[in-house]
Amino acid sequence: MDHESFVVSGLNKADEHWSTDEAPRIYERRLARILKVEHFRLPPASDEYSKDGIRVRRFPLMHSCPECNELRRHREFNPPSGRSICGTCEADLVPSRFVIACEVGHLDEFPYWHWVHRAAGRGTTTAGQCGGTLRLRTSGRSSSLRSILVSCSCGVPEVSMEGSFRKSALKDLGLRCRGTRPWLGTSVPAESCSRTPRTLQRGSSAVWQPVLKSALSIPPWSDGRADLLAPYWDRLRELDSRAEVEDRLKFVFGDDIPVPIDEVMALLAAEREEDPAGDEVRSFDHRYRALRSKEYERLRAGNDERERSRNEQFICETPLTSPAALDGTGVTGPMLVKKLREVRALKAFTRLADPNSATESYESALSETRLNWLPAMEVRGEGVFLRLAEDRLTAWEKLTAVIDRAERVRGAHRRLMEQWASDPTQVQPSPATPRMMLLHTLAHVLINEWSLDAGYPAAALRERLYADEEMAGLLVYTATSDSAGSLGGLVAQGEPEKLAPAIRSAVRRASWCSADPLCIETEASGTGGTNLAACHACVMLPETSCEHNNILLDRALLVGTPEDPSMGFFAEVLQH
Repeated sequence: MDHESFVVSGLNKADEHWSTDEAPRIYERRLARILKVEHFRLPPASDEYSKDGIRVRRFPLMHSCPECNELRRHREFNPPSGRSICGTCEADLVPSRFVIACEVGHLDEFPYWHWVHRAAGRGTTTAGQCGGTLRLRTSGRSSSLRSILVSCSCGVPEVSMEGSFRKSALKDLGLRCRGTRPWLGTSVPAESCSRTPRTLQRGSSAVWQPVLKSALSIPPWSDGRADLLAPYWDRLRELDSRAEVEDRLKFVFGDDIPVPIDEVMALLAAEREEDPAGDEVRSFDHRYRALRSKEYERLRAGNDERERSRNEQFICETPLTSPAALDGTGVTGPMLVKKLREVRALKAFTRLADPNSATESYESALSETRLNWLPAMEVRGEGVFLRLAEDRLTAWEKLTAVIDRAERVRGAHRRLMEQWASDPTQVQPSPATPRMMLLHTLAHVLINEWSLDAGYPAAALRERLYADEEMAGLLVYTATSDSAGSLGGLVAQGEPEKLAPAIRSAVRRASWCSADPLCIETEASGTGGTNLAACHACVMLPETSCEHNNILLDRALLVGTPEDPSMGFFAEVLQH
């Protein structure tokens, strides 16, 4: 398998080969509702005891032999069954390093034949017409594309791969996207597509980016009792009265209704509270923000012992020690989330574009036909929730220097989104506000601090941000389901007597970077200039820990700049 390359299959026939034992159902009504599915399923793990597992398809099909240098489709080398070797040389075949993809999500083989025959004239020949055999070799002079050489036995001049990554390289060859979807299999017809594909490295992160959506299980949905009603919620929502709901449930379950009618009515009322009003109903982004808003309310309010059942999956309490220790830090309202459950669902995927900067039209479906479920995973752990002091935050947000820095990042992010969008007028507004960037950067420095103080690797912690006109909070929680995510020590960091010194230490640590003064004085950093004072030596985290792929960060908003230290939200903390 070391010399082979595969693409994970789509979900077209997953219902047939994913057994319920290995791929159990996962329920999270709030998330399922906005994603318009009935439930989720945990993808089956492939091990020696599994009956099936995740299926894959060979891609790319173009391979080369390092001995004879021939470049052909895999089957044309006549490899023995179950092996990927050249039938003549018996050397391990090497999958093509290059593939092509378009923004819509189509994926295809790199057009080597067109590339080497391009001197013959644009659009005058078709692949394979010359009858020659392609060869690929490396000159060994350097590791650049100039040293990768492609030739054809028909006698055309040998060419290098240099220039193949230009945005217009394939357009200059007269090639358009063929609309192929190899992850769905050969029986699925190609789609019509008028876009020009781009060349990518096979292992590049731009080839596939997941579109993940997640939700915390919060009361009244967090005790799991409503899971048995999952297939019927959409029908129940259409009913107006308690009597109609009761009649419907009796029709389905008889006299053994698994959830008391009072609880069903309370669940329906809670669900309707999250429904956006007016035109916002049509917007997925508004519905997703409503989901976050309800989580924020519950994290602020917590739940005491009287509200819990034995199966409660969300336990959020106020700290035992006095909050006075946090006075002067700008942080308030810490809550100890002693038990939480998060469901992360794979909604779709994108190519060539970050999901955070792509519109929904870019999202490629996981299956040819729509399913009533999506693949997902659930994480159970603990966390610490805290908020920023509103009075101090409101005054800070009005500072001209703060507004200017946030606007620079916002403009860069906007330009990046427009660059990838097919219709720039449909791009969503950038979330880069002073409040959001402050919370985001604070979450990063806290995770770095706790990874040093509490023994957690940074990759075992994750941020969840709540930032808009009415929210200013963040949740740091265990992000993995292995032992590193369940050490039990994270909640203890939320006690004010420990949280206050941790905030002060994190802010002081953020006031200096080993890349300073270059880092703090930079005019733009990160992808497309979507960061300011942020680098891997100070505030960046492992990608699994960050909600925004390490963009929209600026530690100057925390600590100020050498020219204007008072601009930092935590400037007073640094003075003591």
